[in-house]
Amino acid sequence: MRSLVERISFDQALRAHDCQASAKHRVSKGELRLKVRNGRSWDHYCLACAQQILRKDVAYLKMMLDVAAVPGQVLFAEEIPADGVQALPAPPDA
Repeated sequence: MRSLVERISFDQALRAHDCQASAKHRVSKGELRLKVRNGRSWDHYCLACAQQILRKDVAYLKMMLDVAAVPGQVLFAEEIPADGVQALPAPPDA
């Protein structure tokens, strides 16, 4: 079955480095981090940024599932919020 989710996992940092979402966040050697496939390489995020990224993406996927569950409702791309946080209006009663 196909998946829209990119290849992601958690691993331990082999060396200390900055989080790729925020240079203010430092990932220490041995610390758990989020690993996201980016073309041929990987992006690495601290756990604080990973939680924000995952929450946003889960909310967006839930919204898209809600759109798919409403028969006959068609949304244009510009009507779907890019951040996936806003909820869609309830469908009118039939």
